Parts: sequence; C-alpha cells; structure tokens
Amino acid sequence: MIEIITIIFLLGGASFFLIAALGIARFPDIYTRMHASAKGSAFGAVSMLLGAAMYFSDVWIALEVFVIISFLFITTPVAAHLIARAAYRTGVQMLKGTGIDELARPLTGGERGKEPPPEATPR
Repeated sequence: MIEIITIIFLLGGASFFLIAALGIARFPDIYTRMHASAKGSAFGAVSMLLGAAMYFSDVWIALEVFVIISFLFITTPVAAHLIARAAYRTGVQMLKGTGIDELARPLTGGERGKEPPPEATPR
C-alpha cells in the first residue's frame, strides 16, 4: 500500500513539474512565467519529497523532508519576488493587458528604473 501512495505522490510531483514547464513555455511575459515556475516547482518538489518520505518510512528522513519543505516554502516566494522586482526595476515590460501596476506608485513620478529618494518613499 505504501508503494501505491508513493507512486501517487511522485506522479503528482511530476505533473506539477510538467505544468510548470508548460507555463514557462506558454505564458507571455516574465512575471506570469515567474509565477508558474515558482508555484509549480515548489509544489512538485514537495509532492516528490513526500513520496520519498512515505517510501522510506523513517523518522529521520521524514524530519529531513520536513526541513527541506519548510526551506522551500520560505525561499521560493522570496526568490521569485526578488527576481520579478529586479526585472521590473530594469524595465522589463509587463503584458499589455495588465490592469494594475502596483509597483509604479512607490517610484518617483511613476518612472521605472529609478529608485525614489528616501524622503519620497511612502510610509
């Protein structure tokens, strides 16, 4: 029975990786691609790690898997946010249908690529 659960977790993880790869290939701009790669790879890795923990059925392996999953859930969104923010700051264009540009407000006069002076930053 554990082998069947392991197979389900591993196939689920592979499916998330496949969906992330399709999102990277098909989405139109870097920001939506970043979303697909961050979410898909994180959930795919978590699913595969849970499959490995189920297969080995050891307390220490389960603890290691828990630590790795915690690390992934902390670092993946932060890294995706920083890469997207760097892309925005360097002037990478958003999709033309994007309705709201929430990062333009903190910039001085809505100019991209320039940091606002410290006194102009809203608090």
